[in-house]
Amino acid sequence: MPGRHRSVLVVVAHPDDAELGMGMQILDHALAGDRVRVHCLSAGHPEKDDGEVRRAECRAAAKILRVAGYSFSEIPDTRFTDHRGRINAELFTAFAAERPDVVYTHYPDDQHLDHAVTGEEATTVAMREAADLIYFRSPLSRGFEPTRYFVGTLELLAAKQAALACFVSQQQLDMGVFGGLTALAYRQHVHHRVVERFPTDAHGAEMFRTARQIVHATRPAAVHPLGSSSKIRSRGGARRW
Repeated sequence: MPGRHRSVLVVVAHPDDAELGMGMQILDHALAGDRVRVHCLSAGHPEKDDGEVRRAECRAAAKILRVAGYSFSEIPDTRFTDHRGRINAELFTAFAAERPDVVYTHYPDDQHLDHAVTGEEATTVAMREAADLIYFRSPLSRGFEPTRYFVGTLELLAAKQAALACFVSQQQLDMGVFGGLTALAYRQHVHHRVVERFPTDAHGAEMFRTARQIVHATRPAAVHPLGSSSKIRSRGGARRW
């Protein structure tokens, strides 16, 4: 759950992937006090000089969703399968800089090869460098069975739509279509009797699949299994709990 001032890293293939897949969840993390950063492996197509344009669009969307930082690699768009070693090295560098507690990335089974490679390589690194790993659903995910639903509000959905509107270079982003999909997503999977118990301001959903989540026991500072006044002496005589 958000709100423990954790480091959250979202690893994506292209600009707009993070906002499209989990824009509401990103903003909710930030509002709850988590530090969210996005690492994008590609900023443009190798035959187009649009890298700086797309970076600027990401930075504009980041302000709306309160992303603490947006970083980029220079992997050629649509060429990810040719650059797996470079992607792996870039991700290890990004993870070392961020030391994330939670990682979100593409579901590895995706029709877009860039998405699939990103999900596979991010999984390899995250399993070594982060506690929690969560996949978000993209429009091209295959066989995606969600295990977690983030149900947003009208305000969060409006922020997501405003962030997506920053990507003016991407003509294929139909705000009406994606807004409708977000509004209906959970109704495809959640029984209406459960939906009826949602808060009255619940609106739309983003779907996720948890690959790994590590949960630690609660450790109240003043409570010890042997009692608050119990102390154990080591052989050297020093006191410790």
